[in-house]
Amino acid sequence: MNGIGAPGAFPSDQVTRVVIVDDQAMVRAGFAALLAAQSDIDVVGEAPDGVAGVELCRRAHPDVVLMDVRMPRLNGLEAAQQLLDPPPGVTHQPKVLMLTTFDVDDYVYEALRLGASGFLLKDAPPADLIAAVRVVAEGEALLAPSVTRRLIAEFAKQRSGHTPRKGRTSGPELRLNALTERETEVLELVARGRSNTEIADSLVLAEQTVKTHVSRIFAKLGLRDRAQAVIFAYESGLVAPGDHDQ
Repeated sequence: MNGIGAPGAFPSDQVTRVVIVDDQAMVRAGFAALLAAQSDIDVVGEAPDGVAGVELCRRAHPDVVLMDVRMPRLNGLEAAQQLLDPPPGVTHQPKVLMLTTFDVDDYVYEALRLGASGFLLKDAPPADLIAAVRVVAEGEALLAPSVTRRLIAEFAKQRSGHTPRKGRTSGPELRLNALTERETEVLELVARGRSNTEIADSLVLAEQTVKTHVSRIFAKLGLRDRAQAVIFAYESGLVAPGDHDQ
């Protein structure tokens, strides 16, 4: 699964610890009330800016952090970087889900590159917020919404300088050589936002086989999750901005 799951998809006996970091008190309160009403989610703290958010996460050890992009003192990108790439001696690394009010946001793209698990629009329906926390807690990337693919494609296009797909000798493209032909096919479909089930149907494979391919792709390329896999596919030229689904 690589998108928003069913509201009841998370095991009832497993509680996800959540921290909410946002400079708007009403947003924090609303999200906290909504999430705290779920039996499998425990809101362990709130913070009004990135500095306080990082300090809180170091103490509370949440599983998932809802991180606003634009905040005073320390913005969401810088705070996410501190959480996802902690200093020596700090072993806890929560999953980070970026919150934004914009469909396209450069900060969100950078956060995905750093290892954030995805992003969610603040005006998303309540059920989507709940499902997003559960999906990210399970270790998946929140990539199903088509807006996410547009976001990544747009900024990959800007950074590539419109370089043609063929004939490039970039580091990411060279790393593609480590993949088998089948793994390359799977990575391309991951980059198009396909779920494991959809990939299995497209390539006529068992879903477990697809999961195995995805795990091997991550290991060979040194990727954390599907979010980084999507970005890698664009930056390597495997998938070009503006390509249509096949």
